[in-house]
Amino acid sequence: MICNDCPRRCGVDREKTVGACGVPERFVVARAAKHFWEEPPISGTNGSGTVFFSGCNLKCIFCQNQKISRGCFGKEVSDDALMRIFDRLIESGAHNLNLVSPTHYARRLARVLAQYRSPVPVVWNSGGYESVETLQRLEGLVDIYLPDLKYVNAERSAKYAGAADYFPAAAAALREMRRQQPQDVFENGLLQRGMIVRHLILPKNTNQSIAALQWLKETFGPSLCVSLMAQYVPCGDLLKTPELQRPITAREYDKVAAALDELGFETVFLQQREAADAAYIPPFDLTGVADMEDT
Repeated sequence: MICNDCPRRCGVDREKTVGACGVPERFVVARAAKHFWEEPPISGTNGSGTVFFSGCNLKCIFCQNQKISRGCFGKEVSDDALMRIFDRLIESGAHNLNLVSPTHYARRLARVLAQYRSPVPVVWNSGGYESVETLQRLEGLVDIYLPDLKYVNAERSAKYAGAADYFPAAAAALREMRRQQPQDVFENGLLQRGMIVRHLILPKNTNQSIAALQWLKETFGPSLCVSLMAQYVPCGDLLKTPELQRPITAREYDKVAAALDELGFETVFLQQREAADAAYIPPFDLTGVADMEDT
């Protein structure tokens, strides 16, 4: 399969080699388990059924999941095995199927989801760096979009993720996600359909955060669900980015949170600074995957 499915447009045959995402065409999964640390309408009381895919088309230098995003640790599984993983998560009582970093598997996931037809909502949990054409393959298959809007400045996105085109790509992708899911539908406090946009505050980048939030308000209006994240923990090789070598300060958090409040979004999720702790990083140890055998 010649892969041009994300904005990187590597043009490689992933059955023979790998592109920017670092993984083959076949699914590689690092963890599949219920997760309780997502936004309340995603995690609920029973947990979100997260499937962490290995590899990433963005690979931010500070990624806390770098063992799988950059190191590509995980186990190859077939389409059938992935559907059995879905079954297990649903049988365990998970409120939804939460596909984490799925972008580079979008084409294959579209085929699987069309066959599987999940009885619980499907969550597309991504970094936002996606192509509109690829997202259109998912129409009718994804119930909840949970993208990041990480950067608005081309210099920062080039420096931190090697993607100077991040913002125009993500802006178009978020518009397409909202077109597919224009209304947020809640039942008993759980999101069944819709979109939540996440933004992670980075140290020394508060103006960028405020610009991202302002764009969201101007583009989608006050009804958009916004999640402001404070969980940044220095990870990876940050020698060339000294500004990223510490967590955010209380002043930085308060400045961005105040700006978010002034923008008047109707539904906001505020992550507290206490979340900036490596203890919250899931253990990528093949939980829910190690015993999977292909049929």
